[in-house]
Amino acid sequence: MKKLLLVLLVVALASFLFVGCFAVPDGAEGEGEGEGEAEICPTVSVASQVAVGGKTYIKGGKQEIKVTFAVPTEPVSVYVGWDLRLNGFPGEEVVMYPNADKTIYTGEFKFGDENEGCNEAYIYVETCETCAACKYPYTVDTYDPYVKLEVTVSGEFEDCPCGGCAMTITSVTEESVCDPDVVCCGDDCSGLASWSFRLFDEYPWNVCCDAGCEDPIFEDSGTDCPITFTTDCLDEGIYYAILDLVDNVGNETNAAGAFELFRDVEGCWLGWAELHLPEACDTVYDDFWWDFNNGDPIVIIDPDETMDVNCFPLVGGV
Repeated sequence: MKKLLLVLLVVALASFLFVGCFAVPDGAEGEGEGEGEAEICPTVSVASQVAVGGKTYIKGGKQEIKVTFAVPTEPVSVYVGWDLRLNGFPGEEVVMYPNADKTIYTGEFKFGDENEGCNEAYIYVETCETCAACKYPYTVDTYDPYVKLEVTVSGEFEDCPCGGCAMTITSVTEESVCDPDVVCCGDDCSGLASWSFRLFDEYPWNVCCDAGCEDPIFEDSGTDCPITFTTDCLDEGIYYAILDLVDNVGNETNAAGAFELFRDVEGCWLGWAELHLPEACDTVYDDFWWDFNNGDPIVIIDPDETMDVNCFPLVGGV
């Protein structure tokens, strides 16, 4: 009888071991639903996440993490790692709060606080049902979009038969003999999602930096680079311009400027006009560089200083 009881005990212990670890192979990695089988590894999502080119990108800053299980599960531990190496649990544990039936857990984490730029890491989810943590790769994007623009004006009859001057704005492409041409427009992480341009002939901002006080006389927009468009024919005078760039995770670059348009017997030309914005605009608009290329104005908008004047990445850029 004692031998029979001993055999039953060994069988019972072995069954516990198989139930605990058979479903999740150690070191396996999944995408979207993590490692192992979907019944064990949950679905993980971050508020700002977007899929681009097979990768998951997340906007820098405080974001909500949502972990969803197929069945009630507890306890649950969630870690955000700084790098791609699982050495213990790198990074920081996130405080997670469950719903009533313990199938959904939510918490907040500030992404990009440790490393700014375009950095890859993992979110780890650990439960009592897994022998290895479920892993979810992500890339944090803290870079803002950038562009280098060349501005030309023309008062030729074929451009403006009824008078005035048309302004053409084009993102610059730096040509190279030995290397691929460099388009001075885009985003060095998740990629550019959209751009928009507005032109006003009256000062459009109120004290709160709302530019809705005047209607634009010209607008254009797009979703990729290069940027190029030509305005309607304009009379001489001072104009105000707003350019907005947005990348795929929602990082924005906003620039505002003013210029004066002149016309004489030799044709049309531009001069830079002084712009006084309300104090509330200090946190809205990014600085830009103003230069000339063979007499044509060049505007460089690059908040993170990821490129030099020739569009090549700076040290520390991507």
